[in-house]
Amino acid sequence: MCEICGGPTAPWILDPDNRLIRCTACGHLTRNLTDAPAHHRAAAYGGEPHLDRLRLLLTHRLLQQACPDAPTSVFEIGYGSGQLLRSFADVGAKVGGADPDQLDVAVDPVVAAGGGLHPVAVEDLGQQVVEQTAADLVFGIHVVEHVRDPARTMQVAAQLARPGGTLAFLTPAGDSDGLTRWGSNWWMLEDPTHVRFFTANSLTHLAQDAGLEQVQVHRPRLDSLVTDAASAARRRGTGPDGALASRAVLARAALSAPWVLARRTVQPLSRPSLLLVARRPV
Repeated sequence: MCEICGGPTAPWILDPDNRLIRCTACGHLTRNLTDAPAHHRAAAYGGEPHLDRLRLLLTHRLLQQACPDAPTSVFEIGYGSGQLLRSFADVGAKVGGADPDQLDVAVDPVVAAGGGLHPVAVEDLGQQVVEQTAADLVFGIHVVEHVRDPARTMQVAAQLARPGGTLAFLTPAGDSDGLTRWGSNWWMLEDPTHVRFFTANSLTHLAQDAGLEQVQVHRPRLDSLVTDAASAARRRGTGPDGALASRAVLARAALSAPWVLARRTVQPLSRPSLLLVARRPV
C-alpha cells in the first residue's frame, strides 16, 4: 500500500538486481537498500563544496520567488551546516530549524548563536516549540526523501508556519525521465538515505492531506545540474566517495551544462527535481 495515497503498489524493475516499489495510482516510489542498492556510496553526503555554494545561491533565489514578501522569520527542516539559514539571517530574518545532524557537519556560528536550532528530527519537535514558531517561511531542501514519516513531517511543517505562511520543499523527481533513462545508475540513487521519490501527484497529495492550500509543484530548471554527468559516471563505475569525488566527472558536468539546460528547457520532464510551494490556511 502506498505510504502517500494508500493506493496499490507493484515492483518496478530497474535491472535484474535492482527494483523499486511504485504506486499504481499516484506513481510514488519507495526503496529499500536490499532490493535497490544501486551501488550507493557509504555516506549521505556526496556533494562538492564549490557546487554547493552555487546551489546555495540558486536555492535561495528559488525560495525568494516562492515567498516574494521578504520573510521576517524562517524555519528550515534539515538545516545541515546552516548556510542557507545564514543567507536569511544576513538580511535580518529570525532563523530556526530542526536537524538530527545526519551529515555530522559544523553549523554556521551566526546561525547557531541565534538559539533557534533544534538537533532533532522535525517529527520529534516538542509541541511547545511547534506552537511558538509561526514562521513566514518553512522549507526543506532535499529532505522529505529521507525522513521517517513524510506525512508527519508535512503536518508538523504546516503547524510551524504562521497562518498564511509559505511552505517550500525541494526533492528529487521520481517522475522525471531519470529512472527510465539511467535505471539503477541514476545519480539520485547514489545516496543510501534516499528512501522515496515523489512524483508531482504524490507530492501534491502529501501537501493537501496536511491541510495546505494553493498547492503548486514546479520543476526547477537549474537544480542538480550535475545529475546527467554523475549518472553517466555511475554507469562506468565510481568509487565509494561517489561520482562527484572525481574531477573528471565535474569537468564533464561543466562542459555538458549548456546541452543539459537546453534539453531541460524543451523537455521539462528531464528536470530531476520537484519544488512544492503551498500556503497554510489563514
